[in-house]
Amino acid sequence: MNNQQNQLNDKTITRIASFFKVIGDETRVKIIYTLANGELSVNAIAQTLSMTQSAISHQLKSLKLEGFVQSRRDGKNIYYSLDDEHIVDLLHTASIHIQHKIQEEQ
Repeated sequence: MNNQQNQLNDKTITRIASFFKVIGDETRVKIIYTLANGELSVNAIAQTLSMTQSAISHQLKSLKLEGFVQSRRDGKNIYYSLDDEHIVDLLHTASIHIQHKIQEEQ
């Protein structure tokens, strides 16, 4: 690749920054890991994380706006799932990096 192909355009840089802003919240990371096991209702996510449905719904809105999760309605219930597995892959890579750094500190 030449230098021009390696450089990111402004739109891509803005989206990357937005991505990390959204992923920078501990609750949203927990929700993503919870949804890595499959589709769940807001109630099920709230129970798993010992949080209120309102708090989970608020965080899911941010995740949905950024394209991390998708939803489907079944009667009165809304079920959420990850939009794709890339987000889990990125979190896994970050986890490996952080665990490596923690081991270096010991």
